[in-house]
Amino acid sequence: MNEDLSVWTTFGTATISDALDSQGIEGCALGLMPIDRSVAMAGRAFTVRYRRISPTDPGTVGDYLDDVPAGAVVVLDNAGDESCTVWGDILTQMASRKGVAGTVIDGACRDTQRAVDLGYPLYSRVRTMRTGKDRVEVSDVQEPVSLSGVQVAPGDLIVGDCDGVVVVPQAVEAAVLDAAKRINEAEAQIESLLEQGHSIREARERAQYHKLQSRQSDSD
Repeated sequence: MNEDLSVWTTFGTATISDALDSQGIEGCALGLMPIDRSVAMAGRAFTVRYRRISPTDPGTVGDYLDDVPAGAVVVLDNAGDESCTVWGDILTQMASRKGVAGTVIDGACRDTQRAVDLGYPLYSRVRTMRTGKDRVEVSDVQEPVSLSGVQVAPGDLIVGDCDGVVVVPQAVEAAVLDAAKRINEAEAQIESLLEQGHSIREARERAQYHKLQSRQSDSD
C-alpha cells in the first residue's frame, strides 16, 4: 500500500526546518537547490553512494533505478563532487515514468530541461554537462549516506520545495510533524493579528512564536 506523505508538502521546508530545530536535529541539506522552483516533493529515501574510479576501470552509474519504488526519493551521495554528473535525462525520464517522487544529489546533474519539461523534482549542488561515466561508480545502495553533512538512512523522510531540502529521521517524524503543525498554527495566528493592526512584537508574544522555534527542554 502506498504511503500518503502529502501532508509534509503543505508545510514548506522552512517550517520543517524550524520544527527540526525545536527537536535539536540538524536536517537541512544546505546548498542543494531545485532545478525547477515550481515543484515540491516528499518521499522515503532510497540511498546511493558513489566513489571515484580510474578512467580505465568503468563502473555502473544508474542501474540501481530499476529497484527504486514509486513514491521514493532517490538520494545520491557523490560527496559534493561538482566535476561530473551522476544524473541525466534518461534517468529523469525513467524515474518520472515509474512515479518516483524526486531526486536529490550531493553533487551535479545534467540534461536539466527534461526535468523541467516533465515536472520532475530534481535537486543538486550544481548542474554541468560532464558525464560521470568512467569517472565515478555506484559503491553502495540502501546504506546510510550524507547530504551536505546531514546523515540520511534508507527510509528517512526527504522533503523538498523551492527553498531546498530537509531530512527528517524516521525515529522523530511524529514529534517533528507535531511541531510543524504548531508552528503553522502560530504563524497563522500572527498573520491574523497583524491584519488586525497589532505590532509584530505583540503578535509574536501572543502566539509564543519564539518558544515554538527554540529547542524544547526535557521539562517542556
